[in-house]
Amino acid sequence: MLNKKVAIVTGAASGIGFSVSEMLAQSGAKVIMADVNEEKLKESADQFGQSYYCADLSKRESCKSLVDFALEKHGKVDILINVAGIQTVSPIEEFPEDKWDFMISLMLTAPFLLTKYVWPSMKEQNWGRIINLNSIHGLVASEFKSAYVSAKHGLTGLTKTAALEGGAYGITVNSICPAYVRTPLVDNQIAAQAENHGISKDEVVSKIMLQKAAVKTLLEPSTVAEVVKFLCSDAGNNITGSALTIDGGWTAG
Repeated sequence: MLNKKVAIVTGAASGIGFSVSEMLAQSGAKVIMADVNEEKLKESADQFGQSYYCADLSKRESCKSLVDFALEKHGKVDILINVAGIQTVSPIEEFPEDKWDFMISLMLTAPFLLTKYVWPSMKEQNWGRIINLNSIHGLVASEFKSAYVSAKHGLTGLTKTAALEGGAYGITVNSICPAYVRTPLVDNQIAAQAENHGISKDEVVSKIMLQKAAVKTLLEPSTVAEVVKFLCSDAGNNITGSALTIDGGWTAG
């Protein structure tokens, strides 16, 4: 389906980024997997024979060098999937200012820069797919997540603006807004919450993490990857500027 397409996936060493990279590779794309964890990244890329590039995307020069690497290796970029991100929970008055700067750089500035740098290649081909792995927190807020929520809300705005600018050139830009996904990071959060509250891991998921959702089960990374696959297919040609929710009904009420 995606034969001869060239894709960049950030945050690709594990979790959602890994599943998306695997799906793209299985669909015939040439994938450049990017992450800051070089050892884990190489191990993941070797599993299905794809290229990798170690980069700290909170730094402007690393965003440019990643795209340059892809262009030098393959001559073009067709697909950009922005996944890389972290989450820190802290009240605003206690939130470290340097942590704010880092999170905004990684989760909002980096997607903008990567979009900017791949844009000429996509425009020249009159085809492109940019998908921002957003969050339900790109649409609604939760307390103690000021930097994460701010970055994700900004990503929603960036998605819409880029979609309007890209339509004339065959470039679609969308964001995917899931509730909690079963990744190593989330598994660690569940274990910590269970210990802190003295409840089971299942209760953490249903009573704390997904308290606002109608369907109280965690998403799997492969589910998110399937939505990415759909948006990259011909069926996604007219879907742009959207924030696709996979939230178990979180925002229905």
